[in-house]
Amino acid sequence: MILWKALIAVALVSVLLMPSAATAHYTPKSGDRLNYYETITVNGGQGNYTGYTEQQNVNGTEQITSLLTGNVASSFYQYFWTFRNNTGSSSSGSSAGNFTFSYSTYRYVNGTDNQAGYSNPYVWFYMNNSLGQGSQFYLLNTQMKVVSTGYSYKLPSTGSYVKTIFSEGNGSYPRNDVYGSFTATYNWKAYFDISTGYIVGYVYTEHDTNSLGDGFTYTETLYVTSTSYSLTPGQAPSQPASLNMNDLLVIAIVVIVVLLVITALVLRSLSRRRREKLPQHPAEGKVRYGYAPAPPQQAAPRQQPPGPPPISFNPEQPQVQQIVVKEVVKVKCQFCGSLIESTALRCPVCGAPRS
Repeated sequence: MILWKALIAVALVSVLLMPSAATAHYTPKSGDRLNYYETITVNGGQGNYTGYTEQQNVNGTEQITSLLTGNVASSFYQYFWTFRNNTGSSSSGSSAGNFTFSYSTYRYVNGTDNQAGYSNPYVWFYMNNSLGQGSQFYLLNTQMKVVSTGYSYKLPSTGSYVKTIFSEGNGSYPRNDVYGSFTATYNWKAYFDISTGYIVGYVYTEHDTNSLGDGFTYTETLYVTSTSYSLTPGQAPSQPASLNMNDLLVIAIVVIVVLLVITALVLRSLSRRRREKLPQHPAEGKVRYGYAPAPPQQAAPRQQPPGPPPISFNPEQPQVQQIVVKEVVKVKCQFCGSLIESTALRCPVCGAPRS
């Protein structure tokens, strides 16, 4: 009896220590449908692509039509697209068809929803929703990693938040198509419904460059516009808490104190400047800084009363004036006897001619 009890105890412990079985993922149902809107843009051109832009808008549908044996689902796809670029070119078209995929391997089985250029790819619109954070899986041929199993994704079609599985992947490949030959590196962020594993939205960003300096940025943005199943509501990011009156009062007091301190420091600085001495003048006679003050106006010298004339022991003699005496010879007039200059031609008294 004791042995049996020991064996039962060991068995119970073994069961408790065994890892719990993984939760089964969602199995697609006939009639599951999602409608989506996609925008494809090319911009950020370099080299020959400088200034070039293009945009393609897509409205599409993915729908499960039936379930087949071997965990295979039969599906229908359809999409309509319009295209235009900055050179004035525009076009439109559509594509539709049937295909099958395995909901155990997540690969296309027979045909695809027009996924050209891939070899045995994985589906892009469906994943194992039982994967935990840090798990890895594939979309088309890109390895993705589960970043969060409860990410709130804002759905652009409704503006509301839904709870999703957020995954991210990176990769590179050589592009050689109508765009040219480039080395392409990309980042892919994808969001899936946590209840079904169907796609909710994604953002695919690719940068293409070559050795000639040509390049561009290729971006795909997709989100669902309606689904046949309900999406799990998410929570919007929390908003910062609003301030109450006490908080506002404390902030006002702190601001006032800071302003008073700044004012005091400014006044102290101005007071110090007023007490500073004038700058010394260098040898060249220039002020070291600032403007030189104008020289003060000097008062006129006070006039003194005249003093006594200076005493000279060598009195000065007045300057001698030279007088020139001119001698004139006079003779008597023979008629009236008056004296007349010998050089006169007539007598100034009687008018008789001097003989």
